[in-house]
Amino acid sequence: MLTYVIRKLLYSILILFGVITVTFALMYVIPGDPARLMLGQRADVASIEAVRKQLGLDDPLYQQYIRFIVKAVQGDLGRSYSSNREVLKTILETFPATALLAVSSLIISSIIGIFIGLISSVRPYSLRDNLSMLFALFGISFPPFAFGLIMALIFGSWLKLFPISGYVNNGIQYLVLPMLTLALRPMSIIARLTRSSMLDVLNQDFVRTARAKGVGYWSVVIRHALRNALNPVITTISAWLAALLGGAFFIEYIFNWPGIGLLAINSILSLDFPMIQGTVLFTAVIFIIVNMIVDIIYAFLDPKVKLS
Repeated sequence: MLTYVIRKLLYSILILFGVITVTFALMYVIPGDPARLMLGQRADVASIEAVRKQLGLDDPLYQQYIRFIVKAVQGDLGRSYSSNREVLKTILETFPATALLAVSSLIISSIIGIFIGLISSVRPYSLRDNLSMLFALFGISFPPFAFGLIMALIFGSWLKLFPISGYVNNGIQYLVLPMLTLALRPMSIIARLTRSSMLDVLNQDFVRTARAKGVGYWSVVIRHALRNALNPVITTISAWLAALLGGAFFIEYIFNWPGIGLLAINSILSLDFPMIQGTVLFTAVIFIIVNMIVDIIYAFLDPKVKLS
């Protein structure tokens, strides 16, 4: 077990090192001069060169790379070109909003998705099953940003049931539309996976044995079949948790939700390179940490994972 955990930690470190390299390369892939961006288009050459020297942009590339790695390891992601605030501090201020949106969306999608998959599996190929799977197919196929715009138009603009922009403390009404929009795709995937897993479990011998002993149908379905069918579903839910915590970029942008996704898109639009690098790196770290924790928990719970 210890070897397994150490191996996972080493893999995570390697992945994180790759992410740091990619985020550093972003500064040279995205067009634009940070010094000119800070001073404005009318700045003279001398002023631009002075700012480049101050930022260390005139140093050799390998020196900038090493300096970036050292600072990133220490938690120093630099300062924003737009606001001159610390990048990490700004990201940490926006993360609670993203976490609230992500966790609430995942809870809703898990509950509804498992319920839809369950009621579909007990009567496969019935009208109820076909309608449920048609809805799930719609949820998987329909672009989330387009669904968000439709939700905002219908429930925000036409019916005026919920606000379509921003967020205030304890303002649950602001959460409804982005939460439901973000929950659509994971809910659909969870529903289809629950149905598939349930159909497989319901055909196994222990289910037939329980029914032969006189155990009630729904008792068998809930206590025996569903309990054994949830392993792949939980794996999917954990993967979605990592993805959603990384920031639902377009959903946050559409609803002006003050999270990491909105921060990242605004940084891209303003060519704020340190903030772009910081949001990408922070998102990757969250994704890696959550997945590593889930893998380690599985290793404790599932002997097959230990052997692998």
